[in-house]
Amino acid sequence: MMIKHPWSGRRVAYFGDSITDPKNNGSKKKYWNFLQDWLGITPYVYGISGRQWNDIPKQADKLQKEHGDDFDAILIFIGTNDFNAGVPLGKWYTEKPEKVMAAVHAPKDSVVRMKRTLIYTDSTYCGRINKAMALLKKRWPTKQIVLLTPIHRAYFYGGEQNIQPTEEYQNKVGEYFQSYVEKVKEAGNLWAVPVIDINSTSGLYPLFDESAVNYHNLNTDRLHPNDQGHERLARTLEYQLLALPCVF
Repeated sequence: MMIKHPWSGRRVAYFGDSITDPKNNGSKKKYWNFLQDWLGITPYVYGISGRQWNDIPKQADKLQKEHGDDFDAILIFIGTNDFNAGVPLGKWYTEKPEKVMAAVHAPKDSVVRMKRTLIYTDSTYCGRINKAMALLKKRWPTKQIVLLTPIHRAYFYGGEQNIQPTEEYQNKVGEYFQSYVEKVKEAGNLWAVPVIDINSTSGLYPLFDESAVNYHNLNTDRLHPNDQGHERLARTLEYQLLALPCVF
């Protein structure tokens, strides 16, 4: 029996940065182009080169302006530029004691317990994710939203004022790239959204010359996948998305 892919023929919005941006010259076809070819997905693409998590609300506003609620799902693929810019990781929430009414096999009573309160701010990575996810959860509570972890990155030279070292180095706030990947995974549990860890499942690894064949340029751009890299990324997503409903 043939199984119809649950995302086949659907309308999907793509939020992100240069790896999603159709204007980026790292490849002729992006991962969403391949998904369009293979699954008949209609792509609504809002990724813009250089953007960070604090741009997701703007991309969401543009989606709403152009399509309202007339789409099926959102994929968010961003975070590598937050690392490069040295955005502090921050924390998901604050904690403080508060009084609350509680009853556990006893008459209700006012007790003091620690309470977590989410932090919404553009000054930290966690705060940016919280702001974006809160907006999406309130605006489109019935839509499927999927987070993609940032993929591995190595040396990028975009000019004398845009030189990005390999992920082997810490950024200017002393954090390694993997910490930004892990925060996206944590966000899945915090915000009840599925996370596809393409950092690991895609197999894209530009740190060795031999495995950098999936990236744009061996000498100057091991940040952006080439056509071959995007095809591999798309094939991974095709199979990973099989396990997730697109609509409810």
